[in-house]
Amino acid sequence: MLSLQEISDRLEIQDVMVAYCYAVDTRNWNALDEVFTPDAVIDYSEMVGVKGTLAEIKAFLEEGMKPVLASQHAISTTQLTLEDDRAHGRTVCNNPMVLSGEGEGHVMFLGLWYRNTFVRTPAGWRISSLYEEKCYRYNVPPGLLAS
Repeated sequence: MLSLQEISDRLEIQDVMVAYCYAVDTRNWNALDEVFTPDAVIDYSEMVGVKGTLAEIKAFLEEGMKPVLASQHAISTTQLTLEDDRAHGRTVCNNPMVLSGEGEGHVMFLGLWYRNTFVRTPAGWRISSLYEEKCYRYNVPPGLLAS
């Protein structure tokens, strides 16, 4: 049976993942400061060929998301292992994105898993490392993403 602490930890970690998705989808890059530890490593290399610090990734997202008219990171089915003040998780993400183009734009779909390490900080749970593991891509324009 789960303890109240473990239930609380799981819900707080889920909230951090949701905050990440909303920050990216609303382009609120500064909200990512409340999601990641200051020394976090964010690795998008498998999906878009970029890996970096929080500051580097915020700059990348600000520029890289310009042609994206809308996105919706929908997360589900998290597997989570808690180890005191650390946790490791794997979470499914389905992400439709509308790119600028003729008419209503071009819609592509990305499927991935987030593989994260979380740490409990004085401010609550934060992501200390994020890795995007590719599952599928559909209707992606040639040359847009890492191969």
